[in-house]
Amino acid sequence: MADDSRIQKTDIIGSYAAIGDSFTEGVGDPGPDGAYVGWADRFAVLLADQLPVLDEATSSDSPRGEFRYANLAVRGRLLDQIVEEQVPRAKELAPDLVSFCAGGNDIIRPGTDPDDLAERFERAVADLTNAVGTVMVTTGFDTRGVPVLRHMRGKIATYNVHLRAIADRYHCPVLDLWSLRSIQDRRAWDGDRLHLSSGGHTRVALRAAQVLGLETPADPDQPWPPQAQRNTFEVRRDDIQWAREYLVPWIGRRLRGESSGDEVAAKRPDLLPL
Repeated sequence: MADDSRIQKTDIIGSYAAIGDSFTEGVGDPGPDGAYVGWADRFAVLLADQLPVLDEATSSDSPRGEFRYANLAVRGRLLDQIVEEQVPRAKELAPDLVSFCAGGNDIIRPGTDPDDLAERFERAVADLTNAVGTVMVTTGFDTRGVPVLRHMRGKIATYNVHLRAIADRYHCPVLDLWSLRSIQDRRAWDGDRLHLSSGGHTRVALRAAQVLGLETPADPDQPWPPQAQRNTFEVRRDDIQWAREYLVPWIGRRLRGESSGDEVAAKRPDLLPL
């Protein structure tokens, strides 16, 4: 079921800035050149496709209105880092639309209070709504099928309830990832089981377009093609390989106080044409 938190399609969205962490940066969705694409890049293309052609008298391949897009997201960023580093830049750019996804890296840390986290998120939303056209709030995933993260499902659900309430207070559309059933399929996730695959990112982009009332080329919740069931041995083998390749290094970074984004900068810091 599509999310019912929509904005009226009365004004054309001519510019869009995405702020957040690895999810919005696009980790898990590498392009042909190896650089990450991600749902925000794919969503930007869908937004650009809605712009009218500048000169209707020209050929069908004439340039469209100049849609501009910035992606300020950086992997590993916590909410306070996003608020400090990315929110001021988004305000400076003042686009028609900002997507705001933050708090995921905080909520999975021991001792994090989702109520306190939501209060800090709300202050950032209030700040953003005074400077940009529309702020689209993004909820967290339902992690019931994700190893390790399934144990944090209650905290994530509590945080999501707060995010929806914040969105209601500030009249923000909501990109509700909890209700997107298609990303419960393991094929929607990258090998690290922490980030979406290309297919998962594509479905999120389609849902974001639906939230804004745009026409979409496909249904984000359409079923995945049937596949053979894995036996117990295959599941166990994959779990062991995942733990060695991803879980142990992730725990090591946490213990050392390191982040995967320590040496990473925003991939698209300016509002530029696609």
